[in-house]
Amino acid sequence: MMPSGSLSMPPPPNPAAYFPPPRVTLPSGLEILRTYSGAFIFLEILFGAIVWILVASTQVPLPLLQGWVMFVAVTAWFLSIVFLCVFLFGYANRIAVNWNQTDFLFHGATFVFYFGAFLLQAATTSLHHLPYRLNSTTYVTFLGDHEYNISVAASIFAFATAVCYGFSTALALRRWKL
Repeated sequence: MMPSGSLSMPPPPNPAAYFPPPRVTLPSGLEILRTYSGAFIFLEILFGAIVWILVASTQVPLPLLQGWVMFVAVTAWFLSIVFLCVFLFGYANRIAVNWNQTDFLFHGATFVFYFGAFLLQAATTSLHHLPYRLNSTTYVTFLGDHEYNISVAASIFAFATAVCYGFSTALALRRWKL
């Protein structure tokens, strides 16, 4: 039997030494809502909810296009709420992440997807007067007047939401790199 002191294991390393402190320049708590970034995140959530409510209220004439719009709108809305809650509840100060970089990557990617969703929604709206054959003798327009008005509103709010994500991306880049 070996003496207990000759082959002793070194103590485990301190895990806190390997994780850098979180890098964040946005305030936590309700103070985030007093910043431009917090205001844009709030507008992203508000306008994003309006987009997916408007798209869901149509008869979805092109499921492939408007399905992608709905996916982007609902996913971005949910992730924006999670992102805002991370700062509202102070988790950003507890999680060792470069939040400035994360903010830029999230808003940049979401801007690209939301701008694409805006283009698809606008393309769907532009097909308003396109006739298609209902049966052998009847032609109807692609969108009725009510669906057309809802699609116009959805396109406008999708553009406004994409602009908010674009401004958030620019602010995040400024915080991250400057």
